[in-house]
Amino acid sequence: MQFHIRCGDSVAKPLTVHIRAARSCLFGLIAITLACASPAQAHPHVWVTAHEDVIFQPDGKIAAIRNSWVFDDMYSAFAVQGLAKDGQLATKEQLAPLAKTNVESLAEFGYFTFAKNAGQNVDFGLPRDYSLEERPDKLVVLTFTVPLKEPLDPGKAFTFSVYDPTFFVDFSLAKTNPVALVSAPKGCSIGVLGANPLDVDDAKKLSEAFYQNLSPGANFGMKLADRVIVACP
Repeated sequence: MQFHIRCGDSVAKPLTVHIRAARSCLFGLIAITLACASPAQAHPHVWVTAHEDVIFQPDGKIAAIRNSWVFDDMYSAFAVQGLAKDGQLATKEQLAPLAKTNVESLAEFGYFTFAKNAGQNVDFGLPRDYSLEERPDKLVVLTFTVPLKEPLDPGKAFTFSVYDPTFFVDFSLAKTNPVALVSAPKGCSIGVLGANPLDVDDAKKLSEAFYQNLSPGANFGMKLADRVIVACP
C-alpha cells in the first residue's frame, strides 16, 4: 500500500478534521496531513494495534478502560518527524502536546471506545493519564484512560469494542494478551469475539469509491470490530 504525502503541514490537527475531510483526504490521529490517493488505489488509512485494560475498583465495579494503541510504522515516523536527534527516540515530553491534541479531538467521537452493559450504552467521562511514546522499535503508542461516568457491576453482560465507525482508522486487537483485567474480583473472565476474517479481507479490497460513498450512519467499522465480553460472578 502506498501513501501520497504532503509534507508542508506538520501542525497537529484535531480528529474532527480527519472525520469531516475524510471524503476527500485522510487526516489521522497522529495529525499528519496525507494527500488524496487516486481512485485506482486502495483506500489509505491508519493501522492501529490495540491493547485494552479493564480497570476495577476495590468494590468490584468496573471503573475505567485503558487504551494502548500502537500505530503503524508510516504514521509513527510522521509523528516524531523533526523531534528525534541523532537517531535518539522522541521523548514523552516532546510528544506531550500531540498527545493532548489527539485525545481531546477524540471526545466528539466517543474516544473510539464503545461499551454496553445489559444492552444499554455506557457513557465515559473525560480521559486521563494520556501520553504518546516512541518505542525502541520506532512505533508510537498512544495510551489513555477513559473512566466510566458511573462505575458499574459488570455481572455477565458488560461488552465493549474499539473501532472507528467509518473504518478510516483500522483497529485490531493485539494477537497476544489483547485484553487484561486490572484488580478484578476473583472469578471474573474475559472473552473476545473476533470479526469474520473473510469480511475483513473483503473490506480491504473495496474500492476508494466505496469508502467515499459511506454515509455517516453506516457504522462500517462496528461490523468489523472485535467485541470484548467481561463476565463476573
